[in-house]
Amino acid sequence: SRNRTTVLVRGETGTGKEMVARAIHDHSLHSAEPFVAVNCTALTDTLLESELFGHARGAFTGAVANKKGYFELAGRGTIFLDEIGDTSPDFQSKLLRVLQERQFYPVGGEQPKRTEARVVAATHQPMEELVSEGGFREDLYFRLRVVEIVVPSLRERRNDIPLLAGHLLGRIRGETSSDVRQISDAAMEQLMAHDWPGNVRELENALTRGAI
Repeated sequence: SRNRTTVLVRGETGTGKEMVARAIHDHSLHSAEPFVAVNCTALTDTLLESELFGHARGAFTGAVANKKGYFELAGRGTIFLDEIGDTSPDFQSKLLRVLQERQFYPVGGEQPKRTEARVVAATHQPMEELVSEGGFREDLYFRLRVVEIVVPSLRERRNDIPLLAGHLLGRIRGETSSDVRQISDAAMEQLMAHDWPGNVRELENALTRGAI
Protein backbone atom coordinates (compact mmCIF):
# COMPACT_ATOMS: atom_id res chain seq x y z
CA SER A 1 0.00 0.00 0.00
CA ARG A 2 1.93 3.01 -1.27
CA ASN A 3 -0.40 5.76 -0.11
CA ARG A 4 -0.70 7.38 3.31
CA THR A 5 -4.17 6.19 4.29
CA THR A 6 -4.78 5.02 7.82
CA VAL A 7 -5.24 1.28 8.30
CA LEU A 8 -7.11 -0.62 11.02
CA VAL A 9 -5.83 -4.17 11.60
CA ARG A 10 -8.28 -6.41 13.44
CA GLY A 11 -7.83 -9.85 14.92
CA GLU A 12 -7.60 -11.86 18.11
CA THR A 13 -4.66 -11.48 20.47
CA GLY A 14 -1.55 -13.20 19.14
CA THR A 15 -2.59 -13.33 15.46
CA GLY A 16 0.39 -11.24 14.36
CA LYS A 17 -1.22 -7.82 13.87
CA GLU A 18 2.10 -6.05 14.40
CA MET A 19 3.69 -8.22 11.69
CA VAL A 20 0.94 -7.04 9.32
CA ALA A 21 1.63 -3.41 10.30
CA ARG A 22 5.38 -3.90 9.71
CA ALA A 23 4.67 -5.41 6.30
CA ILE A 24 2.52 -2.38 5.37
CA HIS A 25 5.39 -0.11 6.44
CA ASP A 26 8.05 -2.16 4.62
CA HIS A 27 6.10 -1.95 1.36
CA SER A 28 5.41 1.77 1.63
CA LEU A 29 7.31 4.57 -0.12
CA HIS A 30 8.68 5.60 3.28
CA SER A 31 10.03 2.22 4.42
CA ALA A 32 13.42 3.82 5.18
CA GLU A 33 11.75 6.04 7.79
CA PRO A 34 11.09 4.79 11.36
CA PHE A 35 8.44 2.22 12.33
CA VAL A 36 7.31 3.01 15.88
CA ALA A 37 5.14 0.50 17.77
CA VAL A 38 3.15 1.69 20.79
CA ASN A 39 1.05 -0.56 23.04
CA CYS A 40 -1.78 1.73 24.13
CA THR A 41 -2.78 -0.46 27.09
CA ALA A 42 0.72 -0.42 28.61
CA LEU A 43 0.64 3.33 29.34
CA THR A 44 -1.58 5.64 31.35
CA ASP A 45 -3.29 8.45 29.44
CA THR A 46 -0.73 11.08 30.45
CA LEU A 47 2.21 8.84 29.57
CA LEU A 48 0.64 7.81 26.27
CA GLU A 49 0.18 11.45 25.28
CA SER A 50 3.69 12.34 26.39
CA GLU A 51 5.16 9.39 24.44
CA LEU A 52 3.22 10.21 21.25
CA PHE A 53 3.17 14.00 21.30
CA GLY A 54 6.21 14.78 23.44
CA HIS A 55 6.19 17.27 26.28
CA ALA A 56 7.44 20.69 27.19
CA ARG A 57 9.87 21.20 30.04
CA GLY A 58 7.95 21.54 33.31
CA ALA A 59 4.72 20.11 31.84
CA PHE A 60 4.52 17.71 34.80
CA THR A 61 6.68 16.48 37.67
CA GLY A 62 9.81 14.91 36.24
CA ALA A 63 9.61 16.73 32.88
CA VAL A 64 13.05 18.29 33.27
CA ALA A 65 13.56 19.00 29.56
CA ASN A 66 11.62 19.27 26.31
CA LYS A 67 11.05 15.81 24.86
CA LYS A 68 10.15 14.87 21.31
CA GLY A 69 7.28 12.41 20.94
CA TYR A 70 6.90 9.52 18.51
CA PHE A 71 4.83 11.56 16.05
CA GLU A 72 7.82 13.86 15.64
CA LEU A 73 10.47 11.13 15.74
CA ALA A 74 8.66 8.95 13.17
CA GLY A 75 9.12 11.55 10.44
CA ARG A 76 7.23 10.26 7.40
CA GLY A 77 7.33 6.71 8.75
CA THR A 78 4.63 4.68 10.50
CA ILE A 79 3.18 4.83 13.99
CA PHE A 80 1.58 1.53 15.00
CA LEU A 81 -1.00 2.00 17.75
CA ASP A 82 -1.72 -1.44 19.21
CA GLU A 83 -4.93 -2.00 21.21
CA ILE A 84 -6.46 1.31 20.11
CA GLY A 85 -9.86 0.06 21.32
CA ASP A 86 -8.67 0.32 24.93
CA THR A 87 -7.91 4.05 24.90
CA SER A 88 -9.86 6.75 26.76
CA PRO A 89 -12.32 9.19 25.12
CA ASP A 90 -9.96 12.07 25.96
CA PHE A 91 -7.06 10.44 24.15
CA GLN A 92 -9.33 9.49 21.24
CA SER A 93 -10.33 13.11 20.68
CA LYS A 94 -6.67 14.18 20.63
CA LEU A 95 -5.76 11.45 18.15
CA LEU A 96 -8.72 12.43 15.94
CA ARG A 97 -7.38 15.99 15.84
CA VAL A 98 -3.95 14.73 14.75
CA LEU A 99 -5.48 12.68 11.93
CA GLN A 100 -7.72 15.55 10.78
CA GLU A 101 -5.32 18.45 11.06
CA ARG A 102 -1.96 16.68 10.78
CA GLN A 103 -0.75 18.62 13.80
CA PHE A 104 -0.51 18.10 17.55
CA TYR A 105 0.44 19.91 20.73
CA PRO A 106 3.16 18.52 23.01
CA VAL A 107 1.90 18.08 26.60
CA GLY A 108 2.24 21.52 28.20
CA GLY A 109 3.36 23.04 24.88
CA GLU A 110 2.03 26.26 23.37
CA GLN A 111 2.99 25.74 19.74
CA PRO A 112 1.51 23.06 17.47
CA LYS A 113 3.84 20.73 15.54
CA ARG A 114 3.23 19.17 12.14
CA THR A 115 3.32 15.44 11.46
CA GLU A 116 3.62 13.44 8.26
CA ALA A 117 3.56 10.05 9.98
CA ARG A 118 1.10 7.41 8.87
CA VAL A 119 -1.06 5.74 11.51
CA VAL A 120 -1.74 2.01 11.50
CA ALA A 121 -3.94 0.95 14.43
CA ALA A 122 -4.85 -2.50 15.71
CA THR A 123 -7.45 -3.95 18.04
CA HIS A 124 -8.94 -7.23 19.21
CA GLN A 125 -12.03 -5.42 20.50
CA PRO A 126 -15.49 -5.61 18.87
CA MET A 127 -15.31 -2.00 17.69
CA GLU A 128 -18.89 -1.70 16.45
CA GLU A 129 -20.14 -2.65 19.92
CA LEU A 130 -17.75 -0.19 21.58
CA VAL A 131 -18.96 2.58 19.28
CA SER A 132 -22.65 1.83 19.88
CA GLU A 133 -22.07 1.73 23.66
CA GLY A 134 -20.21 5.05 23.57
CA GLY A 135 -16.83 3.57 24.53
CA PHE A 136 -15.18 4.61 21.27
CA ARG A 137 -15.68 7.72 19.13
CA GLU A 138 -17.51 6.88 15.92
CA ASP A 139 -15.78 9.64 13.94
CA LEU A 140 -12.34 8.31 14.98
CA TYR A 141 -13.39 4.74 14.17
CA PHE A 142 -14.32 5.74 10.60
CA ARG A 143 -11.17 7.82 10.29
CA LEU A 144 -9.00 4.86 11.34
CA ARG A 145 -10.63 2.20 9.18
CA VAL A 146 -10.14 3.80 5.76
CA VAL A 147 -8.54 0.44 4.99
CA GLU A 148 -9.46 -2.50 7.21
CA ILE A 149 -7.47 -5.72 7.39
CA VAL A 150 -8.87 -8.65 9.34
CA VAL A 151 -6.25 -11.19 10.44
CA PRO A 152 -7.92 -14.58 10.84
CA SER A 153 -7.31 -16.73 13.92
CA LEU A 154 -5.00 -19.72 13.59
CA ARG A 155 -7.89 -22.20 13.92
CA GLU A 156 -9.48 -20.55 10.86
CA ARG A 157 -6.37 -21.22 8.77
CA ARG A 158 -5.10 -24.58 9.96
CA ASN A 159 -3.54 -25.29 6.55
CA ASP A 160 -1.01 -22.55 7.29
CA ILE A 161 0.22 -24.31 10.45
CA PRO A 162 2.94 -26.51 8.81
CA LEU A 163 4.37 -23.52 6.92
CA LEU A 164 4.17 -21.25 9.96
CA ALA A 165 5.68 -23.88 12.25
CA GLY A 166 8.62 -24.34 9.86
CA HIS A 167 9.21 -20.59 9.71
CA LEU A 168 8.96 -20.22 13.49
CA LEU A 169 11.29 -23.16 14.07
CA GLY A 170 13.93 -21.44 11.95
CA ARG A 171 13.57 -18.31 14.07
CA ILE A 172 13.74 -20.33 17.30
CA ARG A 173 17.00 -21.96 16.13
CA GLY A 174 18.44 -18.50 15.63
CA GLU A 175 17.39 -17.30 19.08
CA THR A 176 18.17 -20.39 21.18
CA SER A 177 20.83 -23.11 21.28
CA SER A 178 18.30 -25.57 19.80
CA ASP A 179 19.16 -27.44 16.61
CA VAL A 180 15.70 -28.97 16.04
CA ARG A 181 15.14 -28.91 12.27
CA GLN A 182 11.87 -30.75 11.75
CA ILE A 183 8.60 -31.70 13.38
CA SER A 184 7.51 -35.34 13.49
CA ASP A 185 4.29 -36.37 11.77
CA ALA A 186 2.71 -37.27 15.12
CA ALA A 187 3.61 -33.86 16.59
CA MET A 188 2.33 -32.09 13.46
CA GLU A 189 -0.99 -33.93 13.77
CA GLN A 190 -1.33 -32.58 17.30
CA LEU A 191 -0.43 -29.05 16.16
CA MET A 192 -3.08 -29.27 13.42
CA ALA A 193 -5.74 -30.54 15.84
CA HIS A 194 -5.23 -27.88 18.53
CA ASP A 195 -7.49 -24.77 18.57
CA TRP A 196 -4.72 -22.26 19.49
CA PRO A 197 -6.73 -19.67 21.47
CA GLY A 198 -3.48 -17.69 21.78
CA ASN A 199 -2.91 -17.96 18.01
CA VAL A 200 0.56 -17.58 16.45
CA ARG A 201 2.08 -16.40 19.74
CA GLU A 202 0.87 -19.57 21.49
CA LEU A 203 2.19 -21.74 18.63
CA GLU A 204 5.60 -20.06 18.86
CA ASN A 205 5.71 -20.59 22.64
CA ALA A 206 4.80 -24.29 22.25
CA LEU A 207 7.48 -24.78 19.58
CA THR A 208 10.08 -22.96 21.68
CA ARG A 209 9.37 -25.20 24.68
CA GLY A 210 9.51 -28.28 22.45
CA ALA A 211 12.76 -27.25 20.80
CA ILE A 212 14.47 -26.46 24.10
